[in-house]
Amino acid sequence: MPRHSAGDTLPPRHGGVEPSGAGGAAPQLLPQSAGFASNVSQLRISEIFFSIQGESSRVGLPTVFVRLTGCPLRCTYCDTAYAFSGGRDMPLAQILAEVANHHPRYVTVTGGEPLAQKNCPHLLRTLCDAGYEVSLETGGSLDLRGVDARVMKVVDIKTPGSGEMERNLWGNLAALSARDEIKFVLCDENDYLWAAQVLRECDLAARCAVLFSPALGRLSAATLAGWILRDHLPVRLQVQLHKLLWGDVAGR
Repeated sequence: MPRHSAGDTLPPRHGGVEPSGAGGAAPQLLPQSAGFASNVSQLRISEIFFSIQGESSRVGLPTVFVRLTGCPLRCTYCDTAYAFSGGRDMPLAQILAEVANHHPRYVTVTGGEPLAQKNCPHLLRTLCDAGYEVSLETGGSLDLRGVDARVMKVVDIKTPGSGEMERNLWGNLAALSARDEIKFVLCDENDYLWAAQVLRECDLAARCAVLFSPALGRLSAATLAGWILRDHLPVRLQVQLHKLLWGDVAGR
């Protein structure tokens, strides 16, 4: 992959994607021909499991994870490729029953890319109505405007090293509030410099919490910590706690 400079494909004044409305890559919902349920009461589920939250400001909290199947992106560091396909169609009532079996306070809807299933917003809203504190982990390429305001959105901004930088939907920044979070997964120093420039020029830290996370096996957390301290960046260093506890395995 060719290297990129810190000025490549930034938000609009750097020749990037328009920041308002539905600018950038159009939302890509998984087609019914791919076998995904079209009934609003069903979704295609890869797994539901109870674990320790390994990321975001809720790190360390016991959480039920609902992993939806499918993703339109192919990031170079993806650690959940098993969720690209397969899974099982589950009625919404069954999903809620499996979540309730664990008696959680926190529920995270993740993927894959959960918003690639058009019924994901309905799932999020129903979980909120059931009284859970709900978060959504999304890759940042699909429109967030249909997500219930009660949901904490953890939104990726894809870096050059991800291989999917062109898919960033910059208009999503307008849909974020102070309770949401932005995450950069960083592969190397080039990614770090690019992310630091986006951080400054979009004033992201004034909008919500910003997480810098090293890609496992490609950038050490200690190196990233040194850069953050050197440059006095207003970001949170994030390591994936679940991988420190159990390794890179599914269902954790």
